[in-house]
Amino acid sequence: MYDRGHSAAMNMKPGMFDFKQIFGQGVRWLHTGGILTALSEGSAGVCKEALVAAKEAGTIVSYDLNFRSKLWKSEQAQKVTKGLVPYIDCLIGNEEDFQKVLGFDVEGVDENLSALDTSAYKKMVEKVVKAYPNIKVVGTTLREVKSGLVNNWSAILYHDGNFYESRQFKDLEIEDRVGGGDGFSSGFAYGFLTGKSPQQCVDLGAAHGALLQSTRGDSSQIDLDELLHVFGGGSARIKR
Repeated sequence: MYDRGHSAAMNMKPGMFDFKQIFGQGVRWLHTGGILTALSEGSAGVCKEALVAAKEAGTIVSYDLNFRSKLWKSEQAQKVTKGLVPYIDCLIGNEEDFQKVLGFDVEGVDENLSALDTSAYKKMVEKVVKAYPNIKVVGTTLREVKSGLVNNWSAILYHDGNFYESRQFKDLEIEDRVGGGDGFSSGFAYGFLTGKSPQQCVDLGAAHGALLQSTRGDSSQIDLDELLHVFGGGSARIKR
């Protein structure tokens, strides 16, 4: 349930923030996404203002497509988001996000996502970066749903013409799957900001996403030591 009515973010309007001053302070990375954009016409306008200012300031921009049908329809999502993509460096989303928000289909994947073929996702990503050459990085989480409590989880990352596949977390025991994508986004952003290789970045993202699903809520309760433990090959079971 998305109970966002009368929230502060929903009532934002263009012109409320001095983004030129904000990004002029040396901000390295801006991350936002489709949920903020979908809240209202005003929040979408503010999001575009932020992306334009960030681009002008040389700030890296990542955007999680995050389609939510309870917030807007696919047609509206595509209309708004296509006006934002030229200002984005890193694009993040799963198969439904790319289809509903940008109109790119993943071929050969069954509707229940019972089996995942990374080659299908790679073909889709190649179409995305061809259509939007400003996109430098595309991150996609891959979830194979075996049951409500057990998933196979991994990710792929496109960077500079190459694809990188993360370690696969087979039979990941899920406490709460909400926030897995956020964990991936923040994990790979941390990787790039600390000078890691693309392979390390996708592995950090997948590890953080796996760990985040082992706790309740969509906010990370994982510290850096735990992340690096799993990144290094350890179990995704949370250490207490």
